[in-house]
Amino acid sequence: MGNSTRLEHVAIAVSDLEAAVELYRAMLGRAESGREEIEAEQVRAAFFDLGGSRLELLEATQADSPVGRFIDRHGPGLHHIALEVEDLELALQRCRAAGMETVGRAPRQGASGRSVAFLHPKGTGGILIELSQAAG
Repeated sequence: MGNSTRLEHVAIAVSDLEAAVELYRAMLGRAESGREEIEAEQVRAAFFDLGGSRLELLEATQADSPVGRFIDRHGPGLHHIALEVEDLELALQRCRAAGMETVGRAPRQGASGRSVAFLHPKGTGGILIELSQAAG
């Protein structure tokens, strides 16, 4: 198995998913490519395909969810960057060996049946990073 990594998506926390979808539809000149509710993360998501990667808009379904708390503290904006890895366990071992910590339970199921893990911003230069392995 190789060691390739690619940008899977950029996630933006939004207060109003419908308004954000309309904004990005106008900006990108295309409709969203899908929607999903991820109950475990307490979010509704809308996706826009961007030629090999995606833009993910996240709306909290509960005010005390991670995205809800993020919006309460920072307002809407960039929430995280997701990197697709071929082997999530190997990537996590490498990151932990370098002193990075995960946020919450890792790995866990994310959108589109992917296995995901989040790296805490204090070990990644201030940015929440999602490591994501495709389902299957």
